[in-house]
Amino acid sequence: MLKIFKYLKRNEWLLVLVSIAFIVTQVWLDLKLPDYMAEITTLIQTKGTGTSELLVPGIYMLLCAIGSMIAAIIVGFFAAKVAAGLSMRLRGMVFNKTLSFSMEEINGFSIASLITRSTNDITQIQLIVAMGLQLVIKAPILAVWAVIKISGKSWEWTAATGGAVGALIIMLVTVIIFVMPKFQSIQRLTDNLNRVTRENLTGLRVVRAYNSEKYQEGKFEKANDDLTKTNLFANRLLAIFSPGMTFIMSGLSVSIYWIGAHLINGAELPDRISVFSNMVVFSSYAVQVVMAFMMVSMIFIMMPRAAVSAKRVLEVLETESKIIDGNITEGQSGIVGEVEFRNVSFKYPDAEAPILQNITFKAQKGETVAFIGSTGSGKTSVINLIPRFYDVTDGDVLIDGVNVKNYTQEALHNKIGYVPQRAILFSGTIASNVGYGDNGKKKSADDMIKHAVEIAQGKEFVEKMEGQYEGHISQGGGNVSGGQKQRLSIARAIYRQPEIYIFDDSFSALDYKTDHTLRSALKKGTNDATTLIVAQRIGTIKNADRIIVLEEGKVVGNGTHEELLENCKTYQEIAYSQLSKEELAHD
Repeated sequence: MLKIFKYLKRNEWLLVLVSIAFIVTQVWLDLKLPDYMAEITTLIQTKGTGTSELLVPGIYMLLCAIGSMIAAIIVGFFAAKVAAGLSMRLRGMVFNKTLSFSMEEINGFSIASLITRSTNDITQIQLIVAMGLQLVIKAPILAVWAVIKISGKSWEWTAATGGAVGALIIMLVTVIIFVMPKFQSIQRLTDNLNRVTRENLTGLRVVRAYNSEKYQEGKFEKANDDLTKTNLFANRLLAIFSPGMTFIMSGLSVSIYWIGAHLINGAELPDRISVFSNMVVFSSYAVQVVMAFMMVSMIFIMMPRAAVSAKRVLEVLETESKIIDGNITEGQSGIVGEVEFRNVSFKYPDAEAPILQNITFKAQKGETVAFIGSTGSGKTSVINLIPRFYDVTDGDVLIDGVNVKNYTQEALHNKIGYVPQRAILFSGTIASNVGYGDNGKKKSADDMIKHAVEIAQGKEFVEKMEGQYEGHISQGGGNVSGGQKQRLSIARAIYRQPEIYIFDDSFSALDYKTDHTLRSALKKGTNDATTLIVAQRIGTIKNADRIIVLEEGKVVGNGTHEELLENCKTYQEIAYSQLSKEELAHD
């Protein structure tokens, strides 16, 4: 938890120091009240005391109470400011750190866990900082000062106070021993609940299509019940504190007055007023001591969960991405749009065997190179190595004659127009989605967006939408079809005008006619760029300059459509399973 405080800024530490000054002032004022109370008690018990004599200590008591209230308000304001500033900074740092992660780190944490860490966990830290600044600092000052005030009054009263504090500590330690592990479980179970909920909402169409609502409800109920039971157990234990504290404080008050009654009864008549006054003062101070320990106990109640949250947030912030930036921004002179794999092998983290083995090929400027193979053959894994979503295990991937590891990620990504397997659209407009991101070039005019949409065969449906290019796109592109999402995703890549296009099975949602028309328009509009296509359909790739056939992570065929039909058995099996011989022969 203490490591989190290193993210506080200098001005926030200054606010903490100012808060400490006001806390000391507040404690001094609170502890002055019993002194004036003792004075008033003595005056009341003294014969001949007038109302005017009681007025002065009464006014002082009122001023102390008002001053304590003002100090508490100021401390609360500063504490809230420090806590909110820290949480805002932590959320931004977690978000930015997540953006720097490679897919390996993202998969290591899981998306559901990262969402929980950047929201719920940081909220727990914010609460403990806001409360802690007011209670953790105040409690020891109040306890020590109050103990000094009551020392020497009466060993019987001191023993009663010590017994109450001891009972409070035993109750606190017992609860913490049982609650701490449960709070660790709560964070993990919250991650799981987020995961199940997100999975269900993302796959809602599939759930309904397969009548699996009951099954999903069962999964959610289990995750929800596990979290609820753990929360109930932890909070029921914590609920002991309130009645426990009431019992201890009431018992202490009874003990002090019972002991005081015996002391007054045994005292000489002139001393009884003094003993009674001391009893009233001691009772007030004893309550302050118990209150101080109660404040500490409240922090200890909140601390376990906040400590777990802080640890989880720090795990994200202290995780180093395995993708380390290079310092090169340009390729070799005279080489543009060239992609080369040299004996590349790749193994996913914790996998037993490599998914790719000894992949070697070169794509020249203007060439269209396609990848095909059965599911799990490694097609997507090959192209994921180009933008460095993962780094190779062995071998080298070069772009424009330079190893991709030596480029800055910004320079590398500016060379690439990437269209993922699953089309992703962001909430906004058609124009904001097509013109998304920074390509390292001067922003083009609106006609470039229209041109990109036209090449991607999206002009017809876009211009029928309300607002046309300023038409609304909902989160995830929920208000357009799968084919329309793919075309807008392709238009986004075209708008960047990159050296290299990467299409990861990006034509699968298109009908054959649109697929053919789009590829023809793409060839004309991007004839100077290198195009890498992953596809399942032979019709999508048969006109490629070169087709690379993958099987179990190895290259088993490399050539044109006609060459592979003659000499690659794997390609033949794929081709004849999709098209007839006449269709394959027809261009």
